[in-house]
Amino acid sequence: MPRTGGKIVVDTLESLGISDVFGIPGQHALALFDALDGSALRFTSSRVENNAAFMADGYARSTGKPAALFLSTGPGALTSLAGLQEAYASGVPILVVCAQIPTAGLGGARKGMLHQLDNQAAAAAQVTKVQYTVRDANALPHVLADAHQVALRAPQGPVWVEIPQDVLLGEYLIEQNVQPQDIPPAPDGLASQSASLLDQAQRPVILAGGGAARSGAATELRALAERLDAPVVTTAAGQEAFPLDHPLSVGSWVEDRAVTDLMAQADVLLVLGSSLGEVTSNYFTLSPEGTIIQVDANPMVIGSNHDVLGVCADIKNYLQQLVPLVSASHTEGSTRAAAVRKAIGQRLDAQDLQHEQAFLDALRAAIPRDGHVFWDMTIAAYWGWNMWDPQDGRSSTAQGAGGLGYGFPAALGGAVGSGKRTVAIAGDGSAMYSVAELASAVQHNIPVTWVIIDDGGYGILREYMTGAFGKAVGTELSRPDFVQLAHSFGVPAERIVLSDATDPQSRSEWFDALSVAVHKSPQHGPNVVVCETTLTMFEAS
Repeated sequence: MPRTGGKIVVDTLESLGISDVFGIPGQHALALFDALDGSALRFTSSRVENNAAFMADGYARSTGKPAALFLSTGPGALTSLAGLQEAYASGVPILVVCAQIPTAGLGGARKGMLHQLDNQAAAAAQVTKVQYTVRDANALPHVLADAHQVALRAPQGPVWVEIPQDVLLGEYLIEQNVQPQDIPPAPDGLASQSASLLDQAQRPVILAGGGAARSGAATELRALAERLDAPVVTTAAGQEAFPLDHPLSVGSWVEDRAVTDLMAQADVLLVLGSSLGEVTSNYFTLSPEGTIIQVDANPMVIGSNHDVLGVCADIKNYLQQLVPLVSASHTEGSTRAAAVRKAIGQRLDAQDLQHEQAFLDALRAAIPRDGHVFWDMTIAAYWGWNMWDPQDGRSSTAQGAGGLGYGFPAALGGAVGSGKRTVAIAGDGSAMYSVAELASAVQHNIPVTWVIIDDGGYGILREYMTGAFGKAVGTELSRPDFVQLAHSFGVPAERIVLSDATDPQSRSEWFDALSVAVHKSPQHGPNVVVCETTLTMFEAS
């Protein structure tokens, strides 16, 4: 029986094991959405395309598998790019299926077509691994199967498949014979040379980044750290890879001079799944004295910031090889880690930051141990990157690209994937980027608790500008009454005014409001907690 190109796409996605689609309909993409009717794919709509991309990102971080992102041509495609940049920078798999203008206009061959871009795929090239333009419907199943594998192959990331409108609308007799392909693991790499260096190390240190967390290497990392007696530093994206309460844990205070010095003074610094980029290197002030072994599934980051012994490998596979090869050592790792933790505590105690620490302590206490928290770009997140303990849950950040508006839509996607309540943390500035998705949350009854920290402006930029120029310009915001705004969508909401989180009564009110909201059953859908407070950043060191 003939099928439209749109139907072939949907059938192929089902064959590949994809179960969820995010996106927004558009004129050139209507055949895709028509084909969803009666399919096994679950569609979750958004209100803005970049938020749809954030949803697909959150879904993948929650489930470990890609969703499809359906986009329409031109403005819709371009609007998605900020969301896709985060997925690309953070190694998150998404299968983008984007409509195109009719074949006759591709490449600017004809002018004046609605939503026309002369080279739409080129616009996506900076934020996706591979771009395909499918001009022949016969190629659709195989192109989609290849794109699916590329998205999942290390280093993971979004891929872009665009299909002209006439190909989507046409009807074809095409055999459906694609199946999910086994994803080859990243190369194991050479662990023997690493083991030799680590066996000789007197001051080994391990840095675990997002790649270590994404590979599911927590068990292997713990075994290696304990065998080497090596302190473990994590990045914010790597917090799930090593328990914060372990005696060898230094935490994720990568912007603290004591942590930077610990890594710099290591005779062997083992970097697992981190590029040693701007933040992790304390703004490129890290000057390692010893040997760096950098292990990453993405060959492009290896050696990009320092001279290293590079190993291109999946972190989990690499550690499974490495752990049996290294000898048990006693390098006073716990003592060294404790000294760094003490130095961090002393530095914080010397600043007037009790309110901020009490604020975060109450937040952690209120959220279930297995909760998944999505952090937007806000001062609370900056604290979370350094102090948050995921415990038995997950912590996802927008640090890859650093764009505003990630938290709430990503949490929506995460909740769709897990079926459990997720938590989004945003500031009032970043909340305005994604407030339209309250409608999506209500429409699909998605269980997300959205915590909005309202300080009347772009708080972190206010601090940066004041520090650099003596005054802040353009950072103060007129904002809505977020509680009434949530109510207008039919979303329960509560406001807490928190001037001092160290005050027992104020802290109790903050904790109680959070605890009630985050413990609502998933059937109760979205809710909002607005906290009017001003948080201050810790001083740079």
